[in-house]
Amino acid sequence: MNANEIIRRPLVTEKSTLLREGANVIAFEVSPKANKIQVKHAVEELFKVKVAEVRIANIQGKVKRMGRWAGKRRDWAKAYVRLKEGEKAPDFIEGV
Repeated sequence: MNANEIIRRPLVTEKSTLLREGANVIAFEVSPKANKIQVKHAVEELFKVKVAEVRIANIQGKVKRMGRWAGKRRDWAKAYVRLKEGEKAPDFIEGV
């Protein structure tokens, strides 16, 4: 997998904004098949920053109903990437 397949999009939530400002952590939606090492290399390659730590949370898709039929949203993974001291988050994430 290449870097663009591993990292799908940045997650912009209240929690991720507080983590970015306080703990220098960026949150991404990533491929469920990617491991921590792949996520680390992808972030370093795409954003030209040094990564200190990666944590991945697997999210199960919710079951949703449409009338009498039930469907399921897809499973996905969330990665919390902590940058090394002195590294700055990419500008596009701060502007979102």
